[in-house]
Amino acid sequence: MAILDTNEMFFTAFEPKQQNRFVMYMDGFPSYIVKGVSGISVSQETVELNHINLKRYVKGKTTWGTIDFTLHDPITPSGAQAVMEWVRLHHESVTGRNGYSDFYKKDLTFNVLGPVGDIVSEWIIKGALITSANFGEYSYDNESSAQSISMTVQPDYCVLNF
Repeated sequence: MAILDTNEMFFTAFEPKQQNRFVMYMDGFPSYIVKGVSGISVSQETVELNHINLKRYVKGKTTWGTIDFTLHDPITPSGAQAVMEWVRLHHESVTGRNGYSDFYKKDLTFNVLGPVGDIVSEWIIKGALITSANFGEYSYDNESSAQSISMTVQPDYCVLNF
């Protein structure tokens, strides 16, 4: 019979990561306008292999999920202008021309911070492009809410450094 280790039975102190401790670095965006970021997700396809009277599975293609951002939209520097400048690298609405992927795909850095401001986790988001941007709503009924922008990006892949 196995004997349990006391470290497995009793409380062990640990420091959890907090959702509000992060810094997002995007080229052309001041970090302080990033209000929220959705979680980074990955999914793996499976390939079915038929063999006599059973099925086996192996890994297929990997898909990195979209990442949603919520941004503050200050008067200056304008959050809407920063998003629109990135959108224009994808497609220029005045001329109708599309851009090269080398110009509109960006690498982003997402740092999770510890309680004293140290970086405890770092994601590098590679080849992100904007799939949708919503520049918010305006209403005479809502006097006490700040304007925000929502944006979704599709990465090629992500790397968790630590």
